[in-house]
Amino acid sequence: MAFATRHFVRAASSAAATAAAKKLIVKHVTVIGGGLMGAGIAQVAAASGHTVVLVDQSDEILKKSTKGIEESLKRVTKKKFADKPEAGAEFIEKTLKNLTTSTDAVAVVHSTDLVIEAIVENQEIKNELFKRLDKFAPEHTIFASNTSSLQITQLANSTTRQDRFGGLHFFNPVPMMKLVEVIKTPMTSQKTFESLLDFSKAVGKSPVSCKDTPGFIVNRLLVPYMMEAVRLFERGDASKEDIDVAMKLGAGYPMGPFELLDYVGLDTSKYIIDGWHSLEPNNPLFAPSPLLNKLVQEKKLGKKTGEGFYKYK
Repeated sequence: MAFATRHFVRAASSAAATAAAKKLIVKHVTVIGGGLMGAGIAQVAAASGHTVVLVDQSDEILKKSTKGIEESLKRVTKKKFADKPEAGAEFIEKTLKNLTTSTDAVAVVHSTDLVIEAIVENQEIKNELFKRLDKFAPEHTIFASNTSSLQITQLANSTTRQDRFGGLHFFNPVPMMKLVEVIKTPMTSQKTFESLLDFSKAVGKSPVSCKDTPGFIVNRLLVPYMMEAVRLFERGDASKEDIDVAMKLGAGYPMGPFELLDYVGLDTSKYIIDGWHSLEPNNPLFAPSPLLNKLVQEKKLGKKTGEGFYKYK
């Protein structure tokens, strides 16, 4: 019996070692989308030694993205290498050497381990992108989306690699925020899931895992909280100013819900809640807000337009 037990333990250890050996170690990363999120993801991946290609539709967008990354790296080095300016300059140079740009996503996915999509929050556009790239990426390549509100399963179903598809939800600003939500669909393989966890740690983040549920963890709690604040204001129970002060001083939040809504963008918040409402129309947490709809219709979208729930100079 003891011999059988030892034999079983050795066999199990051997199987675990074989599985670990098969786990993909991500070295080459393709980031689709040169906006704030995509550029931030590309920066942290390049800074951690990965070979990164940042892709967008035009060279003009990519030049702006690269400039933003350079400025961000300078801010990082001021803190990280405060007493070692030479080491800071070397860090910036090394990071930028790891980063290239392209306007041809199909051409660059031929030699990538991981594709991270960070484009507009539109189901059809994302599906079309993944469907096209699926034809040209190597068999081992993992696809991941940075979406904050769409179902990863639906995106994965646009490809033939559902087992090599997951969610990697970074937070803004990416270089500063430590969290990454790693989303596993019912079809995501354990090997893929562990590879995404390892990659998140490799770029200096603290990953948490979640099933493919609307909003994952953070937004699933945060968006209904913000919407409930709007309903509280709509009913006339409290002013938006007092609600913001109450949550900052009473709950220790850095921003009140209305300040946060203006920061995120009222159009973005409306898009998320409308999407969830269509999925679960009877869920009161996902009910639309007449006031939010009115402000979006009036193009008062928050800080980016100069006015939302508050006015900005």
